[in-house]
Amino acid sequence: MPLVDDLIKQSYLKTPEIINAFRKIKRDDFVLPQNKDAAEINAPLPIGCGQTISQPLTVAFMMELLQPRAGDKILDVGSGSGWTTAILAEIAGEKGKVYGVEVIPELKEFGEKNISKYNFIKKGIARYFCADGRAGLPDYAPFDKVLVSAAAEETPQKLLEQLKEGGRLVIPIGGQYQPHDIVLIEKQDQNKFTEKRFPGFVFVPLVRE
Repeated sequence: MPLVDDLIKQSYLKTPEIINAFRKIKRDDFVLPQNKDAAEINAPLPIGCGQTISQPLTVAFMMELLQPRAGDKILDVGSGSGWTTAILAEIAGEKGKVYGVEVIPELKEFGEKNISKYNFIKKGIARYFCADGRAGLPDYAPFDKVLVSAAAEETPQKLLEQLKEGGRLVIPIGGQYQPHDIVLIEKQDQNKFTEKRFPGFVFVPLVRE
């Protein structure tokens, strides 16, 4: 897979488990039919409803910050095409759980259909919800990891509350018409967080319900 090989050469992909998931979960299973020939291009692609499947470089960068592990319980906010949910489910494995949340009903159906190609839902590893991701999923919290794939103006408080102590949240932060920071937040204890920012990215906005 030239795209994955390029991401490794450029040091965006480093962790063996993440690399293996990128190789196994084919991006062309998560794009619109007319874009299948472009699936190996390192660029975002439209998936309808004004949303995109993220640039592979960006997804790789965020996954390496998130550091998902086998057995993790993970919340995937703005799951869109289902690609990131499937990558996370592959890494979490049969002892893990991944909860995809998508606020746009058409995209929830699109992502759920795409990820079903890999039997993660059938195996009970992945579940899909049509809901406002800013609220998280309190009934299934706390989470080891939270990934947000659309930009918020600030970190939703409910996502911080639903993160386990020692857990990681990766989220793009910034206004609608400006470059975004990818932010890594680690929860030290109930009221203490550390934060690292990585500027220079562009995301679609996190849609409200």
